[in-house]
Amino acid sequence: MSSGRFWEDTPIDKLDRGQWEALCDGCGKCCVHKLEDEDTGELLTTNVACRLLDRRSGQCSDYRNRRAYVPECVRLTPRNVLGGIDWLPSTCAYRLRAAGEALPGWHYLVCGDRDAVHRAGVSVRGWTISEDEAGDLEHHLVDREL
Repeated sequence: MSSGRFWEDTPIDKLDRGQWEALCDGCGKCCVHKLEDEDTGELLTTNVACRLLDRRSGQCSDYRNRRAYVPECVRLTPRNVLGGIDWLPSTCAYRLRAAGEALPGWHYLVCGDRDAVHRAGVSVRGWTISEDEAGDLEHHLVDREL
């Protein structure tokens, strides 16, 4: 019997579109540019966010039309998440659920508070700049684990 907590009870490949979208915690970290070290393959984090990211809310400012403005924006699907996307943050609800792990206590589906992700310090709020202001990404590397 289902508890009504779809994020616990339903495998991610069985979620409906609304449930899938609701998994996003609004951290914005997937919208931060990363660089790959050519020698090691290591992903390096920058403090540069996509131009469409509202860095205060952690949400895309034009989610519906984002691919028209940012053609390289990756549309997350159960299939590609289950296949493994190495640049998703370790705290990402999609990544956690694909691995069969529980959502953290600060996730709004668990606690009911959309700002909890920011108070927990796991969002982009306060440490990113827009790619429109950044210039060369190599000058914006940060020592921050996503």
